[in-house]
Amino acid sequence: MNIGGFVPFTTIDFPDKISAVVFCQGCPFRCPFCHNHSLQVVGAPGMENWSDILQVLSKRRNLLDGVVFSGGEPLWQDDILDAVKQVKDMGFAVALHTSGVRPDVLKTLLPFVDWIGLDVKAPLAKYAQASGTQPAFKAGDKMWESLALIQQAGVPFETRTTTDPRLLSKEDILQMAEQLKEKGVQTYVLQEYRPISDGNGEPSSAQISAFYTDKAFLDKLQNLFPHFSVRRAHE
Repeated sequence: MNIGGFVPFTTIDFPDKISAVVFCQGCPFRCPFCHNHSLQVVGAPGMENWSDILQVLSKRRNLLDGVVFSGGEPLWQDDILDAVKQVKDMGFAVALHTSGVRPDVLKTLLPFVDWIGLDVKAPLAKYAQASGTQPAFKAGDKMWESLALIQQAGVPFETRTTTDPRLLSKEDILQMAEQLKEKGVQTYVLQEYRPISDGNGEPSSAQISAFYTDKAFLDKLQNLFPHFSVRRAHE
């Protein structure tokens, strides 16, 4: 495991669980809205030692409910299955935050995972741009394949989209939402874009908040899913 960071206590990354978060180092995506740029580089030296984290977790068995694997991209780690099994064997529930970039790896993890946050970045026509990958990589197709695997396994999950106005329109989001509803998705979350000064031209605050001040738009999404919510940057 190549680990770029570790948070020993959180209440917001795993629904209804007090958890620790393991931030995996390395991701094949270069999403323009990514807030964890330092975790993107594959092969960069990790800041944390996995054995040290296991020692910390062993001392927190009575304090924590679960462990979250985030990133970066956990599915890009060669040893992610072993790591998840180790945590599970310690008695912790396991959550996974992922883009679904490696459905084959995800399939091996599903028997050991208790909850998944799946990123849905853009309509297929914009997925390469939103993920910073080449069209031939087929990032969007891999996400949809991963979604099907999660549903088949019956693992609780949410789908979520970061609303970068440089990439997405309200029409794009409604298109994705309709597709997710058709697939039987129950939970969808809009995550507000947070400016990162990446040199790609920051949108105005009005553009950023426009998704969340349009009641008609939000009502349409609310009507599509039994569980719809928004995550604002200041919350």
